[in-house]
Amino acid sequence: MAPAARETLVVRWFGASFERLHPLLQALHRDGGRLHGTVAIRSGRGIAGWIGRRLARSLGIPLDRAERGFEVEIRHLDDALVWRRRFDDGNEMVSRFEPVGAWPDGCWIERTGAVRLDLAVDVVDDGGWRWRTLRARWNGVPLPLALLPRARAGKRIVDGRYVFEVAFALPLFGDLFGYDGVLDAETATPAWTAERARGMNTGIEPGDHVGAA
Repeated sequence: MAPAARETLVVRWFGASFERLHPLLQALHRDGGRLHGTVAIRSGRGIAGWIGRRLARSLGIPLDRAERGFEVEIRHLDDALVWRRRFDDGNEMVSRFEPVGAWPDGCWIERTGAVRLDLAVDVVDDGGWRWRTLRARWNGVPLPLALLPRARAGKRIVDGRYVFEVAFALPLFGDLFGYDGVLDAETATPAWTAERARGMNTGIEPGDHVGAA
């Protein structure tokens, strides 16, 4: 019999369905870890590109080059996940994710600066994970979803590597901007996760901006 998964927030939130995730995604969300590699960054054209560049700047995403070095660090706290994303020019996004309910009807609350997103999770056939926005707030004020950019955000495993995409588009205007890449994962040990998580600050400061996971 396979050993039971270590009890992290993600394991508890998914319950028995945790095993539907690809084994490498299970390891990342059981033990925490670091992903690193190169991402491709793109922006739209015309009005969509102008809006996209402003949105990207507000997120801390550099658009001056088509490719950037990129790193994501995932840490488990007792009551949340903390994701720290860094580009090689020093830009950084930090988000805190808090679970609500349980899969498939529950969601995760992402808090990044003044923005709160309520995100559902869809597990796709290959064991990948896709986010779906349910609600959004800015400084506690609800935002109508009809006015928000449409987001595509997800992750999956291909040939043992971590493949992800984050992209934003507006109806009628088209693609605003996006970034995607293939990353290598360094999974943390349980001891590393516990020690680092207990002692860390969430890293979320007033100047941080929203970022998709």
